[in-house]
Amino acid sequence: MTLGPVAGLSRLQKFCNTVTVGIPVTITSRGVVTLPARLRRELGLRADDQLIAEVTPAGLLLRPAVTLPLEVYTAEREREFDESEVDLASVLKPRPRPRKSAGVSRKRGSGRSR
Repeated sequence: MTLGPVAGLSRLQKFCNTVTVGIPVTITSRGVVTLPARLRRELGLRADDQLIAEVTPAGLLLRPAVTLPLEVYTAEREREFDESEVDLASVLKPRPRPRKSAGVSRKRGSGRSR
């Protein structure tokens, strides 16, 4: 059975990895690049995800950015932390070690009885 050129192409596209084959995208006059929905689904990208753009010897590389939330502390919040540290230190005071008995000596061995 011989497939026509269009049927053969669509069959080939089903078995090709879109990342290695590549999907053409267009840049608007404002510099906006729209990634096709199929590619976004394959990569798990969602609206408002951030990407890092890098220039590599092979061309442009877009990869997911790892962002961590950052909290800027006010002076009042820093005082709260300091107070909590004092409270915690009073709870976690080192305990005195038990003293050894003067007359009893224990040898450390292999733990086997003889």
